[in-house]
This record gives sequence, structure tokens and C-alpha cells, in this order.
Amino acid sequence: MQEVQNVELFINNKFVPASTKETFELSSPYTGEVVAKVAEASVDDVNTAVLAAQASFPAWSAMSPLERGRPLKKLGEKILAETQTLAGLEALSMGRPVGGYFDATYASVHFNYFGEAGYAQGHTSLNTPGFLNMSLKQPFGVVGVIIPWNAPLVFFSKKIAPAVAAGNCVVLKSSEKAPMTSWKVAQWIEECGFPPGVINVICGHGQTSGNAMSMHMKIRVISFTGSTATGRAIQIASAKSNLKKVVFELGGKGPAIVFDDADIDAAVAATEFSINYNSGQTCMANSRIYVQESIKKKFTEAFKRASSCRSLGDPSDPKVNHGPQADGAQYNTVLKYIELGKKSGSLVLDGTNEEAKHIVHPVVFTDQPEDAQIMKEEVFGPVVVINTFTEEQDVIDKANDTEYGLYAALFTKDLERAMRVSKKLESGMVGVNCASPTGSWDLPFGGYKGSGTGRESLLESMDHFLENKSIYFKVSGIGG
Repeated sequence: MQEVQNVELFINNKFVPASTKETFELSSPYTGEVVAKVAEASVDDVNTAVLAAQASFPAWSAMSPLERGRPLKKLGEKILAETQTLAGLEALSMGRPVGGYFDATYASVHFNYFGEAGYAQGHTSLNTPGFLNMSLKQPFGVVGVIIPWNAPLVFFSKKIAPAVAAGNCVVLKSSEKAPMTSWKVAQWIEECGFPPGVINVICGHGQTSGNAMSMHMKIRVISFTGSTATGRAIQIASAKSNLKKVVFELGGKGPAIVFDDADIDAAVAATEFSINYNSGQTCMANSRIYVQESIKKKFTEAFKRASSCRSLGDPSDPKVNHGPQADGAQYNTVLKYIELGKKSGSLVLDGTNEEAKHIVHPVVFTDQPEDAQIMKEEVFGPVVVINTFTEEQDVIDKANDTEYGLYAALFTKDLERAMRVSKKLESGMVGVNCASPTGSWDLPFGGYKGSGTGRESLLESMDHFLENKSIYFKVSGIGG
């Protein structure tokens, strides 16, 4: 029997229950056992966390980047040392397999990098006669961060590290489906040297605490990763409150295009991993694959074989690479889309779903109409559609015929075609002879259209958390 954890709010460097004493139960999607009782943050709790951050801001922002960087680097080291603990919590709370768990390394890189990269610089100008002009980059104050459940530690680090390195103080809300790694990392914040109020971690449901953060007049920036529908709601709340800056990384319906000159084995391996990794619960997954007509049969058969080789089961087993959906609600959502797909196209691979353990075996459809729901809406499960094309421009039009634009992929040995098609794809990221989650630390991460606003990376992220200010010094005797 798994010990039930008491997950409380972390405000002003202290763990506290919700002001209402209200909690909710978190169950393992694989075993069904209750693994935690989680504090349900109220509007009052959000206000308390914001006040703590606001009080800490003057002293924190006045520190040098070197001083602010010390606790960031210590936290990065602590997270890396506790990789197995964190991986186990994700397996327990939302079914993320411990095998291949890279999140602690990812988080460590971010905290270490921003521990040394917090030197925001403006510029000076003598281009106006009689003036010495300068621009400054200054922190906003209180930043709100709302993270998703599919890779909590990744988003905890990629948002908090640049925000606090820039001199802001943060209120983070974890997902109600996966609060445990945020809660665990919060246990090390004071130990690593962060002053009270710099990082506050709350948990609860979005309609209460998330909405309160989105409407809060003292929060000046919201950085959110999650569904496009929730992103819209946050943007509306921002407009209705204080026009806070919003940074979004939202949903996706990623296309992959496989031309007939591609290395088919490599294309199969990349695209199969992309859609089935984390049980299909990734925003970047290539859920629509377009293969040239002449290679349809060969590609589809190879893809089915690769998908059938997944090791399904207990996410705490290092040999397993395909665990359950995050909870019963997500499991049922995936099954709903599978039933819709059966009505609109051909089902060519359908494993036995395991309802008691919320496991969905990889599913492959073909010959789906371009306007089918399964082609237009994000499933967030191990469900892929393989359609065909004949002409280059035709497949580009099909790939772009979506309100999403996060990650596209294409496979070809023709370099000119690769460049030509990459430019025409309406996507924030494009993989050539590779697929998601392939990326780069130093390139922008984010999407076109309904997939988000703004970009995140080691080089771009900090700018989201800094205001630009221009100062004009009138000085006699200075020419142009």
C-alpha cells in the first residue's frame, strides 16, 4: 500500500494548508490507489501568495545577478541529485514511465544556466543631438506561472528559472493532475537559499486558483502551458483585469510529411516515437502523418510493427516505455476520439485497451477525411492518422489546414525541397529528417496561430519577464 502524501501550499517559504482546509484526492492512474491528499488553493490563498511575492520583490530585484544566481544553481544541483525520487513521483501521480525520464536533467540545465545568465542589458544612444539616451530592462514584479500535467518539472524549470533570474518573484500553480514534483521541489527552495516569497507554489483546480491568478491586479505576467481553450480564457481574464502580459505554449496537431525519397526506416522510428512517447500526451506529437502515395503500404506496415513493439504496463518499471493516460478523464477522452475515427476512416491498428489501468494501446488510422474531428482536434493520446498525398503543394496545404502550428516534421533527402517546404509550413518549429520532441536549447520554442504566443528557450525566455524602459537625458554640449 502506497503511503498517502499530504501535499500542502508553499507560501513565503512555509508549507501551509489551504485557508479553507479543503483538499482533493489524487489517485494513481495505473493502480487506482489514492497517493495524495492535495490542498485546494482558494482565492484567499492566491492573494496571500501574491502578497508574499510582492513583499519579497524589492529586496530580490535589488540583488546582483550573481547573488540571485547562487540559489538557482543550488536548486539545479539538488534536482539532478534527486532524479529517481522525482521520476517515481511522476510515475505514481500521472503514469509517466521512469524509463527515459529526462525532466530532472532538463530542469537542472535551466536552473544552472539562468543562475549565470541573469545579466539583463539595455543600450545607450547619442543619436539625438543634445541628449544622452538609454534603455533599461527591469523585472515586472510578481509573475504568475501555470504549468501542465504532462511534464511538470520541465515547465516548472523553464518558467521559474528565467523569471526569478530576471529579478521577479513568482506564484506557480501546478496542475491538479500532477502536483507532486512541484511540491517536492518546493521542499528544497529554502534549503537552497531563496528568501521567503521569491518562489511560491500552490496547487488546485484552474477554475478557482488559476482564474484568480489570471484576474489578479498585482500579477503583471502570466506564463502558461496547456490547452488552447484555457489559454483563451486566461487572455480574456488578462484583458478584463490589468492587461497583464501573457506568454502561451498551447496545443498542437502536428503534421509529419514523408516524401518517397526519404529513409523510411528512420522516418518510421522518429514519427512512431513522437506520437507514442508519454502515451501520446505531448503537445508536439505528430498526430497527422502524410506519406507519398507510392510508399503508403511500406510505411504503414512498418509503422504498425514499430507501434506494436511498445512495452506497456507499470510506469514504475524501468523496462516499460508506455504507461497509462494521466487519469480516467483523459483515458475516456482518447477513447471518444478513437470511436469518432472508426466512423470517419479506416482503423488499421487497435490494441486492447486496459480500462482498469487506463492504458490505451497505440492506435493507427488511415484514409481519414481532412475535415474529420480526429484530423482537426487534439487527442492527446497514442492515436495517429496516416494519410497520403501526391503533390508537394497539396500536402503543404493539408499540413497547414489547422488552427494549430506548433511542430511540423518532414522527411526527404532533397535539401532544396526541405528548405522550400520548411519555409511554407505554418509552424513555430520544423524538424527535417527528425520529429518532435527533437529540439535545441538555444532556439526558440513556441508555435504559430492557436499554438501560442511568445517563445521560450535559454536565449529567449528571460525577455518575457523584463520591461523595457527608455530614459532621455538632456545634456547641453552633446552633438549628434
